[in-house]
Formats: sequence, C-alpha cells, structure tokens
Amino acid sequence: MQLYPAIDMKDGKCVRLRQGAFQEMTVYSDAPEKVAAYWQEQGASFLHLVDLDGALAGHSVNAPVIEKIAKTVSIPIELGGGIRTRESVQTMLSLGVKRVIIGTKAVERPEFLRELADEFGPEAIVAGIDARDGWVAIQGWEEISKIRALDLSLQMKDFGIRHIVYTDISRDGMLSGPNVEATKALTKETGLDIIASGGVSCIEDLEQLYREDICGAIIGKALYEKRIDLKEAVARFEHR
Repeated sequence: MQLYPAIDMKDGKCVRLRQGAFQEMTVYSDAPEKVAAYWQEQGASFLHLVDLDGALAGHSVNAPVIEKIAKTVSIPIELGGGIRTRESVQTMLSLGVKRVIIGTKAVERPEFLRELADEFGPEAIVAGIDARDGWVAIQGWEEISKIRALDLSLQMKDFGIRHIVYTDISRDGMLSGPNVEATKALTKETGLDIIASGGVSCIEDLEQLYREDICGAIIGKALYEKRIDLKEAVARFEHR
C-alpha cells in the first residue's frame, strides 16, 4: 500500500484544516519545503500536496512553494487544488509535479480528464473525488453536486483514468478513522487505484485499509500530531 504524507498549503505555509473549514486551521510550519524534506528523510516515497488557496481561487496560488518543494525532494509529488485548465496542468508538471489531481473540473466537465490523460498520459492525471454521504463536493468543498462518487469513478475509468483520490469530507482532519467501507466499495466496483483520504488517525486505521487491499492512503494530521510514526508505517505497509 502506497503511503502519502500530506502537505496542505495556505499562504505559503503548511497547515491542516478540520472538515475543509478554513476557520478551523492549524499552522504547522512556515516552510513547507522543510516539511517535505523531513517526510522524505522519514522514508516517504511519494508526497501529496494540496494548494488550499488554489482550491478556493480556482487557479494555482502557491506555485513558488510547490516548485521549491519539487526541487528540495527527490521523491515524486502529486498535487491538487485549483487546477482547472490544461495550462495549469502543464505548468505544474513543468515545475516537477509527477501527478496532478483534478477535482471540480472532473464534475463540471468529465471529458476534460480524458483529454488530459490523452495528452499527458494516464499516470500524470488523477481524479480527485471528494464526497459527503456518497455525493461529490466541488468548489473547495463549498458545494455538493448531484453526482454520486461511484458513478463519477466509473466514468473516470471509462476515460482511461487509473488513480482516484477519494476523500470523505466529514472525516477530513477529524482523526475519526477513514471511511473504509466506502473506499473498499469504490475499489471493488471500479478496479482502480483508489487512494483513501480523510480521517486516518493511527496505525490500526492503516492496517484496516491494508487488509481491504486499498491501494493507497493519505496521512495528514496524524503525522503532524505524532499519532503515526512514518518510518514504522512505511516499513509495515509499503514493504510487506
């Protein structure tokens, strides 16, 4: 199971939110690139970045920080938040990002992801599906759509997308445990690389995801609050 330490960026800082609420924000570092280097030292083999400002603005805001992170570490990076145009995708890939996560645009114009996968390759494009009670949320989680997460995932599969980051909004930043059942169901129904996001609080949560053959897990707050030791988690789940 691939583990993804998360670095959420706002105003150039490394932060964490509770359920996506900006008024519920904790700042962990003024230098996200140093955080990235630390996770790499601890054994991370992939990083998950989120441009929170970009998610709200609808375009990348923290590009200088993203570039700095990409130059600081040697491991691959995936990035989401406000990437809604072909030019934005190209820019992020040129900065050294390996995989770009498309969320809102996947709902508003699903065919866009097929076009991106055709142009940049399916390994470079990830569908970000954020859901509450099984319904997809868009616009930085400010709005709930009328599309079910499963239906959108199956459509992404038809378009050649291989990776999906599935976030249960109600659990994000809450340390309440991931939505294993929903993630398992998506994995089983689609056969895609479904990456669980939101709620991972301890090694036992990762163990549960691992037992259900979930392909990946994003870990955020639990790392920053030292509830999970990354070295231990990598040894246990990436190398067994």
